[in-house]
Amino acid sequence: MSRDEEKYDVNIQEVDNDEVEIYELSHPTDEEIYASIIEALHNNDQEAFEEEFFKNHTYDQAQIYLTLEPADRVKVHHYLDPKELAEVYDIIDEDDHDQILTFLYDMEDHYAADVLSYMYTDNAVDILNELKPEKIRTYMHLMPKAAADDIKVLMHYADETVGSIMTTEFVSITTNQTVKSAMTMLRAKAANAETIYYLYVVDEDNRLVGVLSLRDLIVNDGNVMINELMSDRVVSVDVNEDQINVARTIQDYDFLAVPVVEETGELIGIVTVDDVIDVLDDEAMQDYSGLAGVDVDEQYTSPWASAKSRLPWLIILLFLGMGTSSLISNYEGMISEVATLSLFITLITGTSGNAGTQSLAVAVRKLATPDDENSNLGSMILREILTGLISGGVTGFVVMVVVGIWQQNFILGDVIGISMLAAITVANLAGSLIPILMDKLGLDPAVTSGPFISTLSDLTSVLIYFTIASQFLHLLA
Repeated sequence: MSRDEEKYDVNIQEVDNDEVEIYELSHPTDEEIYASIIEALHNNDQEAFEEEFFKNHTYDQAQIYLTLEPADRVKVHHYLDPKELAEVYDIIDEDDHDQILTFLYDMEDHYAADVLSYMYTDNAVDILNELKPEKIRTYMHLMPKAAADDIKVLMHYADETVGSIMTTEFVSITTNQTVKSAMTMLRAKAANAETIYYLYVVDEDNRLVGVLSLRDLIVNDGNVMINELMSDRVVSVDVNEDQINVARTIQDYDFLAVPVVEETGELIGIVTVDDVIDVLDDEAMQDYSGLAGVDVDEQYTSPWASAKSRLPWLIILLFLGMGTSSLISNYEGMISEVATLSLFITLITGTSGNAGTQSLAVAVRKLATPDDENSNLGSMILREILTGLISGGVTGFVVMVVVGIWQQNFILGDVIGISMLAAITVANLAGSLIPILMDKLGLDPAVTSGPFISTLSDLTSVLIYFTIASQFLHLLA
């Protein structure tokens, strides 16, 4: 029997070893190694499996694991001990967590609990938060007490706060230690720490007072005191801050990790750069979803579920579009007198909608990455008005000349050009103002979607176009 067979009593299912199917990997890996892994599993050869499996980088191990058939995966759970599988689970992307939940449910509870306990705490919490409450209680009960306690600490923090993404596996030392003593402590804790490139210095009350790098520790004499080496200007984040703040901190300072503290200054965890990448990816996905008016990360399996998620925005935009149609109907008399006016409705509405969406994207980006020099509301409004006037002026002049020559009517060209100038300026202003106002109201500015701004621009540009045209009607008719 292998290392954990007696403990977990895993059932190995026999498979036909005459056929070895090579599944397509999402990441390039040596096909011969992969074929050897599948063959070893089909031949129930644990020694050959381990030899080939551990030749791969952990990321490739994870990709191989995700592609396995259920029967083969059962064998992997038999061949790998929980700590080895935990290393694979730690590197699996959040997008694959739905699969992980299925895999956990297929495992024997003791084995699954041990896998979670060996994972980095923040990664284990991410998975546990997606499980059913009764399953969480089962796993927490079966885990070693120390691991369960660490997980409980992180699980009570609100979603999207620093506390929800931090890890408690880090190395801290005290001011009154020597370099030699700190190295001894580092060796003892390094195996379980998520990163050892920074060592955080605490006082007797566990309050963060300094930091030094691994390089500082290595290059100095063993008798040098830590308080002589450390930097006391420590950049840290509060555990209850929004997670985007720690992402910006790491981005601004090019850190690999940032310490997390309570209000009292007590050091309770760290956030590493790999977690920040996930945060930035999630924030970008949310912003892009808002601009598109749809959840671009949707994982629906049926067209009905997908359509259901998109219908609310489409219905709202439908009624806004009906408002535009109703407005056009009020000018039927003018259009009947000068039918040529109808040719340019979509030109003006489309161009102003594009301008509004551009302005919206810039505004949302600035709100996501605030710049003190550009955060003044008045200056932003003035800047967008000037941008709209310049863009609209150039676009309006071009279309005025083109329409004048095309239709041999420069009065009509003037109407189109002036309308284009005004419509683009208003669209620019709306695209920047609406997300700012939503942000002031405490709402997510990203939900001010591109389709919404585009449809709103249609309404305003049609009103502008026919209002201006009505002033020149006696010259056009």
